[in-house]
Amino acid sequence: MGVKVAQEWLAICGGCEVTILDIGEPLLDLLPKLEFVHMPVLHDHKLLGQLGEKTKLEIPDAEIGIISGSIHTKENEEVVREMRAKVKTLIAMGTCACYGGVPALRNLFTIKDLFEKVYRGSVTTEKAEDPKVELPPLTERVMAVTEVVKVDVQLPGCPTTPELVVDAFTSLLTGAPLKLSDKSVCDDCPTKREKKAAAGMVLKRPLQMICTQATDLAQTRCLMEQGFLCQGPVTRAGCGGKSKTPRCISAYMPCRGCFGPVRDDANPMVDMMGALATVGFPPAQILDRAATFNRFAGSHNRLRPARAKK
Repeated sequence: MGVKVAQEWLAICGGCEVTILDIGEPLLDLLPKLEFVHMPVLHDHKLLGQLGEKTKLEIPDAEIGIISGSIHTKENEEVVREMRAKVKTLIAMGTCACYGGVPALRNLFTIKDLFEKVYRGSVTTEKAEDPKVELPPLTERVMAVTEVVKVDVQLPGCPTTPELVVDAFTSLLTGAPLKLSDKSVCDDCPTKREKKAAAGMVLKRPLQMICTQATDLAQTRCLMEQGFLCQGPVTRAGCGGKSKTPRCISAYMPCRGCFGPVRDDANPMVDMMGALATVGFPPAQILDRAATFNRFAGSHNRLRPARAKK
């Protein structure tokens, strides 16, 4: 029998679970050493018993627990606390679990405003009352797993990378340390920097061509200096895997910040404003700076409802 593993997903798209499949052949070496005792995406093991006969949700005991997704409901919070109580080592897999992810954009609004928009303010929805039955109540704000319980291993990324998942399992099985990069995406970016913005800087759409004559990234000028909003300066490196070239940059796209802040206690919005200033990028062209710069890191009170203007 292998090391027992329990996994749960909360407010998430499922991309991190697909990442496990994307490991490919190395997964064949790992699977004989692991025994998944609870994983909703793979097999039918219900939290309240197979017939719903239990009154309290339960997760089987396991050596390793994996949680993907952020905490959006009271039920999510209960699942997280149960997982922490039943496992020896807890992994937060993906940026949603580590930093709130895209679901944490909800933190810009109160629950009242959210329900008003969804059930009465949307032009595509017939007006209705707030749901009162058969739905778990929402938490006051979307939280990362790290805000509720102690997490032993964090695997950032939206989704995280197959290499990072393999490294995490290997380190836990062998006792070897796992260390995330403490560098930024810019440190791994092959583009050239002149440390100043292009003349007459105008914010460009991310789908525009980032280069014209030179197709080699090493011969391409820094994207932010060209006028593309790239969050490489404030985003943790590591998304490029073995190639090291950041995923979005290798696809000729500016970094969106999905690997989370370089440091857990950093505020991407504050740090990004400084990075823009160093190249003379006009921040006034970015209308929704709080949501844009914290698109993947809205937990830990980085995003809050705006105060009503008097």
